[in-house]
Amino acid sequence: MDDLPDLVAWDILERLNTTVDKSAISLTCKRLHKLDNVQRKSIRVGCGLRPANEALVSLCNRFQNLEKVEISYSGWMSKLGKQLDDRGLYNLSISCPRLADLTLSYCTFITDAGLTHLASCSNISALKLVFTPRISGCGILSVVVGCKKLALLHLIRCLNITRMEWLEYLGKLETLEDLCIKNCRAIGEGDLIRLGQTWQRLKRLQFEVDANYRYMKVYDRLAVDQWQKQSVPCDKMTELILVNGIISPGRGLACVLGKCRNLEKIHLDMCVGVRDSDIIGLARNSGSSLRSISLRVPSDFSLPLLMTNSIRLTDKCLEALAQNCSRLESVRLSFSDGDFPSISSFSLQGILTVVLTCPMRELALDHVYSFDDVGMQALCSAEHLEMVELTRCQEITDEGLELAAKFPQLRVLKLSKCLGVSDDGLKPFVGSGKLKVLAVDDCPQISHRGVEGAADSVSFKRDLSWMY
Repeated sequence: MDDLPDLVAWDILERLNTTVDKSAISLTCKRLHKLDNVQRKSIRVGCGLRPANEALVSLCNRFQNLEKVEISYSGWMSKLGKQLDDRGLYNLSISCPRLADLTLSYCTFITDAGLTHLASCSNISALKLVFTPRISGCGILSVVVGCKKLALLHLIRCLNITRMEWLEYLGKLETLEDLCIKNCRAIGEGDLIRLGQTWQRLKRLQFEVDANYRYMKVYDRLAVDQWQKQSVPCDKMTELILVNGIISPGRGLACVLGKCRNLEKIHLDMCVGVRDSDIIGLARNSGSSLRSISLRVPSDFSLPLLMTNSIRLTDKCLEALAQNCSRLESVRLSFSDGDFPSISSFSLQGILTVVLTCPMRELALDHVYSFDDVGMQALCSAEHLEMVELTRCQEITDEGLELAAKFPQLRVLKLSKCLGVSDDGLKPFVGSGKLKVLAVDDCPQISHRGVEGAADSVSFKRDLSWMY
């Protein structure tokens, strides 16, 4: 090993992807140990740090070129010793000068005082905070003020962020490209207006409201006017994920949907108030770039009684997607759980219009009762379809499943909680070599023997507790 040229030894280390492998090879000889110390740019640590503050400093001193650090205390218990605290973040800030990407998960000992130490890390461009309950808006503000290169900010289950000055500062900074806010109770859709000019730089937005703690902030006339008058375009937005949001005309994120002109991926999950006009406008604005759309909509039984048909999605939005989205490759349609089918669900003809018109490679349907064996027959002419996922599609029988063997390019088939299919429906696949992947979950009439030999890779699970 001592005679290997530096480039060869360096290449060997670069080909190792896991921390276990890197650590193992660094123990084989002093030369590789030294090269690994120089080359290692990322580490992931957590409950094994004992004592936490001192051990992290030791790691940073060993790996002096660290750029990415993830500290996760998922599953931590008090008997495992003290977590990394504010002093530990201070040590990290001075021991890791190249730090650019930091993730803190379940770090319950860290407070705003600890985050202020990160303000001196001028190279930080990505910060992810996952369940850090002692962090408030003041701590976030100290980071965004000090880290002028911040391009990615993820806040997940940060329950005490109530002040929003940091959003206004990010709006003026105009460096943010990726923003994720999930289940942060005090942050509402309306607060995002504070981003101002940053909307024109944002490439990815994920906003999720805690479904168990959803409350509607009162929109006054001034707030509504601010959204409606916002002229900042969202031309760089390529991915938009909204979960449990409120989509109301002239309010909040409804105004953003009409300004995305280069969107490639959109996911709307249980967003109350989405209308045909929202999807139609999106299809017309982003039609040339849209590649993936996922819609999980409330069923009639989960909507407030006062809501009218005018806010329900219909085949009109699917027709708009078919007419305007020439590059659409992935469609996922889902309706929320309910004992009865939703009377507002898309018709079979509407679904087939978009699937057969666009170069569809992936189709996933969940709780879509209108899709049946006739639909499976129509998919035989879908020339590009490679993956089909059917969940709780109870109108599909063995006859329809057998037709899937005739799909020209089908390689991946996933079935979950489908009551009408059995081992007989999978017989055309057994030994055919057509499927690369077959996944069957919780289908009561399909047995482990029925899936054997039906694909190169098979996964099978049957837990029927969902039926009772």
